[in-house]
Amino acid sequence: MNEIMRLDQGVPADTDAALPHNIEAEQQLLGALLTNNDLYDRAASVIRSEHFFDPVHARIFDICAARIQKNALASPVTLKPFLEEDEGLAALGGPAYLVALAASAVAAYAVRDYAQMIYDLAVRRELIRLGKDIAAQATDVTVDREPADQIVDAESRLYSLAEQGRSESGFQSFLSAIKQAVDVANAAYQRDGGLAGISTGLDDMDKKLGGLHRSDLLILAGRPSMGKTSLATNIAFNVAKAYRRGTTHDGRDGAVEGGVVGFYSLEMSAEQLAARVLSEAAEVPSEQIRKGDMTEAEFRRFVEAAKDLESCPLYIDDTPALPIAQLSARARRQKRTHGLDLLIVDYLQLVKAPGHGDSRVNEVSAITQGLKAIAKELDIPVIALSQLSRQVESREDKRPQLSDLRESGSIEQDADVVMFVYREEYYKEREKPGDHQLDKMAEWQAAMEAVNGKAEVIIGKQRHGPIGTVDLSFEGRFTRFGNLAKPWQDARGR
Repeated sequence: MNEIMRLDQGVPADTDAALPHNIEAEQQLLGALLTNNDLYDRAASVIRSEHFFDPVHARIFDICAARIQKNALASPVTLKPFLEEDEGLAALGGPAYLVALAASAVAAYAVRDYAQMIYDLAVRRELIRLGKDIAAQATDVTVDREPADQIVDAESRLYSLAEQGRSESGFQSFLSAIKQAVDVANAAYQRDGGLAGISTGLDDMDKKLGGLHRSDLLILAGRPSMGKTSLATNIAFNVAKAYRRGTTHDGRDGAVEGGVVGFYSLEMSAEQLAARVLSEAAEVPSEQIRKGDMTEAEFRRFVEAAKDLESCPLYIDDTPALPIAQLSARARRQKRTHGLDLLIVDYLQLVKAPGHGDSRVNEVSAITQGLKAIAKELDIPVIALSQLSRQVESREDKRPQLSDLRESGSIEQDADVVMFVYREEYYKEREKPGDHQLDKMAEWQAAMEAVNGKAEVIIGKQRHGPIGTVDLSFEGRFTRFGNLAKPWQDARGR
C-alpha cells in the first residue's frame, strides 16, 4: 500500500496542491474497478473522470469506462497498451502502478461511498475556483462590465455546478458525445410513437419535428390574429397535461411523459392566459368566459376543468419587458425548485435586450442568442414567438417566408426550427363580396367552406429534419388547434 501513497506526484499544478482532495480514495476506487468491472455502474452513477483530482487517475477512469461500456475487460493487463506512452503514469512507475492500484482495492460495498467522497471534494474545489473568479471579476472595475451581468454569470456557473458537479464543461471527448447521442436514440426507440423529444400533442407536427428536442430553440412566427399565442398555449397545455414523473433513460428522476412548462407571457396577463387554457379544456368560448355569459352546464364544465387543472405543472410569469438576463435567471430557479422541461416566450420582440444596443437588429440578435443559451444550459426546448413584418400583406400569396421575420437574419441564424402559423380563413373572411354580387358570393362561400376550421404550420427551417407544411384544425371559439382528420381516417382517427 505504501508504494502508491503520495500527495504530490502527478497531481495538478503546485497552486492546486492545497485544494481539497483525497488521493488514497481515488486509488482505492480505481483499484476496485480494475479488479471487479461490475462495480463501474455504482461509481459512474456518482462521478465522471473530471471529478478526479489526479489527471492520471482521470485518464485511467476514462479508459476503464470505455472498455467496460463495450463489454470488454478493464484490468491492469488490458489497460497497459493504452497507457504505455502516458508521461504522467511513467512518473508514477509505469504499468506497475496499475498493478499496485488493483492491490489497494477498496471493498465492493464501499465503492459508492468513496465515489461520493471524490465527487464532494471535486465540488468543493470548483466552489473555491469559482469564488476566486467571482472575486477577481468584482475587483476589475470596467465601464462595459456591469455588476448585474457579473451576478447573472456567477448564478449561471453556480447552477451548472449544482447540476453537473462542474462550473464549466469545456471540451468533452467524442466518446462522451457519442454515448449521449446513443442514449437519445435509444429513448426514442423505446418510447411509443418513436419521438426523440417531448410530444406537442399534435400528431402531424410531432411526425414532422420528432417532438420538441432538448437544447433546441424553436421560433413560432405569424402575423397578428393568426393564432401564435393560441398554438403555443395549446402545446403548453398538452405537454403539462401529459406530465408523468419517473426514471428517465439516463437513470435520473424526471419527466418520462409530457413535462413541466414555464410560460413567459410578456403581452397577456396570467389571468388572460389561464382563461384561454380553461376555454380549451372546458370547451366554453373565451369571450363568454370574459363576460360571464355562460349557461349552467357551461359554468359547471368550466369549474370542473379548473379543478382538473389545479395540479397541472404549468407556471406563468407575466412580468412585462423582462430583460433576457432576468429571464434566464428565473428559468434556472424554476428548474431548480419545481423542474422545467419546456420554456415558452410570448413574444420575442417584447424581451428587453441587454444594454441599449446600437441597432434593433443587434438587440434581437442578443435576445435570440440568450434564448439559445438557455436551451443549451438547461437542456430543454425553448419556443419563442415572433412577429412578422407587414410585407406579408402586400403579396398575393400571404403564406409567410423566412425573409418575413422581423430582424430575420439573427432569428433565422440562431433558431434550430422556424415555424409559421397561417390561416387562409382569416384573409378569406376579409374578401367577402357585397350581398348584391351573387356570383362572387357563391364563389366566396365555396372558398370559405374549403378553408373553414383549417390552419397550416409551415416549417421553414429545421436543423435536424425536413421542412414542409403541417395541416391542423382550428376552432376559433375555443382558440384551439387540433389534429386534422384525413378523408381516409374513421371517426377515431385511424
